Amino acid sequence: MDTTEHSEHSEASSADQHTDHLVYAMPPKKSAYRRWYGAQHPNVQMVLSQLWMPVFMLIMFILCYVAPFQHAAPRDAPIGVVGTVEETRTLQAAADRGEPGAIAFENLPDYATATRQVSDGDLAAAYDVDSHTLITASALQAQAANIIPKIVTPVLPALEQDETPTVDDLAPLPAHDIGMTPMYLMIAWCISGYLAAMFVGLMGGPLGRRVRFFIIACTAVLLSFLSALLVDPILGAITGHFWALWGLGFIWAFAIGAAVNGVSYFVGRFVAVPAMLMCIFLSMPASGGALPIWMMPRFFEWISRGVVGNGITEMLKKLVYGVGPGYTHGWILIACYILAGVLLSLVGKPFRERRLIRRILRGRTTMFQDAQKAAGRHGAVEQKKVLAAHGLEIRESDGAVMRIPAEAHHHGLREKVDEVATHIDEAASEKAQHHGGAVVSADGTLLKDAPVTGLEATQGDFEDLRSQTRRDNDG
Repeated sequence: MDTTEHSEHSEASSADQHTDHLVYAMPPKKSAYRRWYGAQHPNVQMVLSQLWMPVFMLIMFILCYVAPFQHAAPRDAPIGVVGTVEETRTLQAAADRGEPGAIAFENLPDYATATRQVSDGDLAAAYDVDSHTLITASALQAQAANIIPKIVTPVLPALEQDETPTVDDLAPLPAHDIGMTPMYLMIAWCISGYLAAMFVGLMGGPLGRRVRFFIIACTAVLLSFLSALLVDPILGAITGHFWALWGLGFIWAFAIGAAVNGVSYFVGRFVAVPAMLMCIFLSMPASGGALPIWMMPRFFEWISRGVVGNGITEMLKKLVYGVGPGYTHGWILIACYILAGVLLSLVGKPFRERRLIRRILRGRTTMFQDAQKAAGRHGAVEQKKVLAAHGLEIRESDGAVMRIPAEAHHHGLREKVDEVATHIDEAASEKAQHHGGAVVSADGTLLKDAPVTGLEATQGDFEDLRSQTRRDNDG
């Protein structure tokens, strides 16, 4: 009695121990949609799992490009007035009557202050009352230089000035330069940075932090060199700044790559979403490269000081044309993006590992993971089929592709037929024993008499298979 109780207690304790050490549970039942999705061709699954990308890009191109440029209009364009305070107020009142909110006039003490603020980009333009001169800087913003005279000239009659003002262009664009090169080079550097980091995040998940940063840095060196080579000596779009362009392009591409790499730990294969938002969709309209930022919707004006596009174009315009706010803001942005990338990677790597462990312990997989595994298995089978159809096979020992001898190819066909026949033998034998004890041998013949069970058809099928095999061998 005591022995039985002790045995039962031991078994219960053993069961409890096994339960305590259990770290894996069977995965939860998949939804009907997951089961339907998993039943599709593996390559169809792979294609469907990536269709979110064109949908995302379509929506963002329309929202971030079509919408803001469709509604572009002057909004509080900062224009200085070298004159009295009363003259400045008169111009502002005239502007508000004509188009409220389009111009924000600011009184300036002298002409030198006006030229300095226009050159630095603090003002879109300035008007000197005494000389009837409009001060602009085409290289800083070519579109602004064309737009400003059109919105300022109509309000000058308020000061009894009916003639078109003289234009003093402090930084005219070089010949054959429309001022768009900095913006397009900015886009190239953004793409160089975020694409490298995006691929590292997508396919280099297990890689260590140092390896990730090393790959991003090497890619930044190579692509920035290529961009400087194309822009300066080959195309001549920007001349005389090869080394500066290479260095500036490298540091920006690396900063962008570092930030995107840090984000990739948290969003996985959807890293393209924040990367493209940060570097392409929000950065371009908020950079002030295509149109003055005071012509864009307020949202893009609010975020302009934090996007990479604004910092890159400011530094490029200062380097190439000698105008603009300078390099300070750009260097601050570079430092912030690199610091953010390092901090996110320090936190993100353990976060990714914990999330991976939770998924494994819960037995959960993503649709993309299932599609990848299925596509891999299907690809291996498909490869063997294609090779076999051309009389080739892969040698398992070293992966070499070998040509199958004709006799071996026929031998393999016979083995395949024998394998199928054996499988049918077993099924037929079970059926015969169930209906009367008849047993079918490996060659398809009945070993003893039994009631009619329908095995006569099976016997005929075997004979047909043997005949077909003999014909193939003879051929």
